[in-house]
Amino acid sequence: MIDSPARVGVFGGAFDPPHLGHVALARAALNQWGLARLHIVPTGQPSHKTRTLTSPQHRLAMCALAFADVAQAVVDAREIERSGPSYTVETLESLRDEYPDAQLFLLVGQDQALTLQRWHRPADLARLATIGVAGRPASAGPDVKFDAVQAGNFDIQRLHMPAMAHSATDIRQRLAQHQSIETLVPPSVARYIAHHHLYQTS
Repeated sequence: MIDSPARVGVFGGAFDPPHLGHVALARAALNQWGLARLHIVPTGQPSHKTRTLTSPQHRLAMCALAFADVAQAVVDAREIERSGPSYTVETLESLRDEYPDAQLFLLVGQDQALTLQRWHRPADLARLATIGVAGRPASAGPDVKFDAVQAGNFDIQRLHMPAMAHSATDIRQRLAQHQSIETLVPPSVARYIAHHHLYQTS
């Protein structure tokens, strides 16, 4: 157990690869919610994805590069080190043990927020963390109002930031087609991808 800062954030995802949209979300969450620390948590074995992810070691290394200039960000390998499927609620429980007096914030996208009731142990998710919701670009559809009826017992807070159309799926497709990604990922991540020949078609 370590001293608990007032507010600790959790930003999970495949980060396959991490991109400038992820970095912008992290900075917005830190600034708007006054987080003392933000744990960047690459998923281990996701229970909901059918696509095979890039190796954990590569995704951890790319996250370390992508978030290197975000002072309060901590790249956290706990889900990768955990055996079996990765469940967010277990990550929150382990962080609650580390920061017993902190308010936990879980940063998710709007599309993810709409499925929270179907996540593993949703009641415990609601008990453990405030849910910070980052909006999708306007082209993704109308903004959803998360009122008390729609959100159930979840404490929902919206993250206000300009819409960004960055997508890891699009980046992987661009790389497979040998297209530039220099405006989509931090330069250090682009160099890492090129050096390790990631996301290339055979």
